[in-house]
Amino acid sequence: MIKPLWVSRVKRALLSAGTTAVLAAGLLTATATTSQAATQGPCDLYAAGGTPCVAAHSTTRALYGSYGGPLYQVKRASDGATKDIGLLGTGGYANAAAQDAFCASTSCVITEIYDQSGKGNHLTQALKGYWPGPAAGGNDNLANAVEAPITVAGHQAYGVYIAPGTGYRNNHTNGIATGDQPEGMYAVLDGTHYNGGCCFDYGNAETSGDDTGNGHMEAVYFGNSRSWGFGTGNGPWVMADQENGLFSGVNAGYNANDPSVNDRFLTAMVKGGPNQWAIRSGNAQSGGLATDYNGVRPNVSGYNPMHKEGAIILGIGGDNSNGAAGTFYEGVMTSGYPSDATENAVQANIAAAGYHSGSTSTGSLTPGSRISLRATTACCTGDYIRHDDADDKVVISSVSSASSATDKADASWIVRTGLANSSCLTFESANEPGLFLRHYAFQLHLSADDGGSNFAQDATFCPTAGNSGTGTSFRSVNYPTKYLRHYDYTVYVAGDGGSNAWDSTSSWAQDTSWLVASPWG
Repeated sequence: MIKPLWVSRVKRALLSAGTTAVLAAGLLTATATTSQAATQGPCDLYAAGGTPCVAAHSTTRALYGSYGGPLYQVKRASDGATKDIGLLGTGGYANAAAQDAFCASTSCVITEIYDQSGKGNHLTQALKGYWPGPAAGGNDNLANAVEAPITVAGHQAYGVYIAPGTGYRNNHTNGIATGDQPEGMYAVLDGTHYNGGCCFDYGNAETSGDDTGNGHMEAVYFGNSRSWGFGTGNGPWVMADQENGLFSGVNAGYNANDPSVNDRFLTAMVKGGPNQWAIRSGNAQSGGLATDYNGVRPNVSGYNPMHKEGAIILGIGGDNSNGAAGTFYEGVMTSGYPSDATENAVQANIAAAGYHSGSTSTGSLTPGSRISLRATTACCTGDYIRHDDADDKVVISSVSSASSATDKADASWIVRTGLANSSCLTFESANEPGLFLRHYAFQLHLSADDGGSNFAQDATFCPTAGNSGTGTSFRSVNYPTKYLRHYDYTVYVAGDGGSNAWDSTSSWAQDTSWLVASPWG
């Protein structure tokens, strides 16, 4: 299980974004109004610096002050219908309410992420490459549309939640750098959602979906893979995927200057030109950028000159390696090598946008709220649903003010919109981000989303009035006669009578009724 990493970012605090960045920060209105129009967006700043955007993708906000088109498209499971999700106003923030209304009582996936640059570099489902995906025909899965809820400037929005097997791509682009041409790119990511799989990338890749050799890619990578390159600490790291190598600096393997990062919202930047490239990173909620590497191309054959091909990928490697996990909120690619001053101004604009985790309340079943769930059966009124650190099983145990911090955190959950039904709920572990309550063989486990429809169904529960007349009961969306129940201190989905021991009718109504409480951790 991935644990948060507490790594010093002191050097970031010592970096100044400069006058340009300070002015840029004021260009974005953070007042929670209907239009939320920005005088300038990141792509306006890149254009002013002489390195215009040639691709601009976001599911959360406009990246130009003048942009008023759609951000992305969703498709619902109930009837296969699609809908473009746009903005609350020109230059503003996503109209998430339109998605919520369209996807109510069913599930939705993100089918297309629109390019705001006007060059038509939209991202759609990644098709089978050298490595096949889990979807039909060997293609990759599409992201569940409700799995990464956040707020931006106080407005609800959704990111692109990449579970292993999920990916987006465009092999037929316009204006993206090829060969040794200079370019820049950034991505705003969830710095707590990652793994060591290959490869959670955003950027320039092969047009064939195959590995065509060293130097044929240039993309932002985020994760804690050590298979090719790594930096200080245990990761995760921002690195550059340049094909057949995740590079943290000039060396293949270890480079001391590339730090582990753990910001909840992370700005990750890579830029490259003839025998020159850089990695920069920072907290997407505040502060400036650190330069984690700035120098010549890797000291390995094949990377100078570069052989970039100009496809765009999100969530996968250039050969469609799709074992990675991560969450994407916004990102761009530029024509030309951006200056540090331009990137500093862009970082200030990002920080002023107002990204927030979306956990806006406690003790309620509103998506984004943090809660604990207490048993109501007479035997166990001091017991709460928690995950067991010894394995992935979900149990109930006593938690009190005297309990350890670990026990309190294990009994705390973030309420999410139901993965398989937006009228229902999914519960994410508060201290193990990216892991969710799901039933398997009727027993509850803490599991990572594999991107499949079975997981979404198994992890979705519909709240009803308490079966005992007290509290709330939670009905399984795919087994509608079964509810979350504790039996012998283990949590199951159970019916009122049946062949399994946990389906016993004895105290079933009480065992399936829960009190929603303020979170312990």
